[in-house]
Amino acid sequence: MTSLRHTTSGSTPGQGARPDARDAYLDAARACILDVGWRRTTLTEVARRAGVSRMTIYRTWSDMQQLLGDLMTREWTGLVEATVSGLDPERSAVERLVEAVVTTVRLLRENELFVRIVELDPELVLPYLLARRGRSQDLILAVLTDAVARGQETGEVRAGNPVAIARALLLAAHGFVLSAHTMVDEEVGEADLEAELALATARALAP
Repeated sequence: MTSLRHTTSGSTPGQGARPDARDAYLDAARACILDVGWRRTTLTEVARRAGVSRMTIYRTWSDMQQLLGDLMTREWTGLVEATVSGLDPERSAVERLVEAVVTTVRLLRENELFVRIVELDPELVLPYLLARRGRSQDLILAVLTDAVARGQETGEVRAGNPVAIARALLLAAHGFVLSAHTMVDEEVGEADLEAELALATARALAP
């Protein structure tokens, strides 16, 4: 599958700092959000935790919304990259895609930053569900689209527009990431839902 590190285009906020310094600032912002939530996190507090001046942070991001965008992109794409890099190349294209989707959904649902944002500031997620795609979603779609197209070339994945197939998979995954807990009770557990997601994904991709 295509690496997420090579699917971006254009410049993004936060690119003014050196990569190592930028990651340190994002680490500080992540720690702030985990401690006090998004609403109480400021660029001044991020600077204090990073041990730099406020202007150093302002030169990299003009506001917390830009910083959050970069933080979420790093967090989610890093998670997906780790998942993709761990896939067994000897397995079929459909099996790899199913594992990638199911594992990514599980890891996102368990990610401490994602959980903290959803618990305290769920409105931060709504624009990416109701109004527009975010950078991390586009990066994930690029990887999915490439994987689907490669599977089609070998005859392992059904025919169809790979872009549409990838987007449909991502839309389905949204529900399992954000709403799976609402469907868990004494009759159905998380493992049951995960098995159904795997089955639905496999059937959606099979020739």
